[in-house]
Amino acid sequence: MYGVDGSFGLLPRPRYHWQMEKISKPQRNRRLSTTDWECAALHALAEHGLGGLAIESLARQLGVTKGSFYWHFSSRDALLDATLERWERDVERTLLAEIAPQGDPRARLRELFRRIAREVQPHQVYASLLRTLDHPRVQPMMARVSQRRMDFLALAFRQAGLNREAATHRARLTYAAYIGFLQTNVHLGLPRLSHEDYDAYVEHVIDTLIPR
Repeated sequence: MYGVDGSFGLLPRPRYHWQMEKISKPQRNRRLSTTDWECAALHALAEHGLGGLAIESLARQLGVTKGSFYWHFSSRDALLDATLERWERDVERTLLAEIAPQGDPRARLRELFRRIAREVQPHQVYASLLRTLDHPRVQPMMARVSQRRMDFLALAFRQAGLNREAATHRARLTYAAYIGFLQTNVHLGLPRLSHEDYDAYVEHVIDTLIPR
């Protein structure tokens, strides 16, 4: 699922630990870490796509010189690799930790769907990456992430009572619905949903895809 409007501004912004807070002047005097650069790169990727990962503009945003960048990374491609690894690792780890307490398989699936629906920046990054699947670093990572997520969904649907074949089909359908919603709302520019319509859509997806 996805934010209600194209600017991702209508839903609450969950605090993933790769989100970079505004850097105050005192903080600008400290030596930046690789995490600082990766978080800044994720923001740029979410807002501007791969074209936003420019060393000079990131350095200006962080209030440092390009020398700080080369202290941590050998090249822009090295930053891209580290940034994609952080996005892939942290978003899934955070999400799984939040739904793990749900003991009932169907309740866990419902919580998963609703939490995904409330995500903001992870969807921005994902939508940006969908536009650059021809990139040699992006395509294999996206294929790996997609397969792992479908495997997770297939297992969740099996735990909810579906047989192996039905669970696999349901997982593919769920993931296709997610990507399709991203594509129609970001790339096709269809009319934005109101809060009420979006909430109703999410509940419809839950009722349709999660077995009773």
